[in-house]
Amino acid sequence: MTQNETERKALVIIDLQKGIASMNTSPHPASEVLENAGRLARKCREKNIPVVAVRVTGPMDIMLHPKVDGNASSFSRGERSADWDQYVDQLGIENGDILITKHQWGAFYGTDLDLQLRRRKIDTIILCGIATTYGVESTARFAYEYGYNQIFVEDAMSDMSAEAHEASLKFVLSRMGIIRKTDEAIKMLD
Repeated sequence: MTQNETERKALVIIDLQKGIASMNTSPHPASEVLENAGRLARKCREKNIPVVAVRVTGPMDIMLHPKVDGNASSFSRGERSADWDQYVDQLGIENGDILITKHQWGAFYGTDLDLQLRRRKIDTIILCGIATTYGVESTARFAYEYGYNQIFVEDAMSDMSAEAHEASLKFVLSRMGIIRKTDEAIKMLD
């Protein structure tokens, strides 16, 4: 892969923050997702590929509150710890990283993510995070509609259930990009 090609990619990490990473996830435990996302972030920085860390935060009264039959936000139940929205240490956030704060599932709506990527002439995003069917899939749908190529790192994302994770990969994400494991994604960057 030539340097020019790598300059057009960015790693976008969804909701790997202390409050969400403390949840039980499947099929991959959050600890595995954090380790793999950290490996991806280190490799991208080594290759001068932008790392975008996205977190969801804000008071509950400014979150979206549509009328739904189920629970609109699995992440808003109960009290939040003081560090709930802080990025996990495994990401090793650095000064050059792009930090995006969102107030809903997807990372594009209501943020400057698209502008940050386009200013850097990014046309391909490497996407990972928790949860597959919430933040990752919602971000992927916007990215697809905005015309970005996407690489989904399957073992650097997880969900509240293995069934939801697998369904998203099989029926949605596979139609919007390519799906790879962490080791395969890292090799693509070399």
